[in-house]
Amino acid sequence: MKNDPDCRAALQLIRATIEDHCPPGVLMSEDQVNGHYRPSLLGEAEAICRAIVATVERLSFDGTSKPPAPSIKS
Repeated sequence: MKNDPDCRAALQLIRATIEDHCPPGVLMSEDQVNGHYRPSLLGEAEAICRAIVATVERLSFDGTSKPPAPSIKS
């Protein structure tokens, strides 16, 4: 997986989707990702995860964090 072209292509597709549909500024540029994390698939994936969380936080209505739902296995 270290430099799998299919993984890289999938992350580029996800990046393009976030850039098209999420608020501006939630996703670092590829150069920023390489400098902040590392130039790897996992660095790109971490930046994408953070962008998704930032988008959800911006779209929440009341701005308060909610505790995780209780487990149905209890």
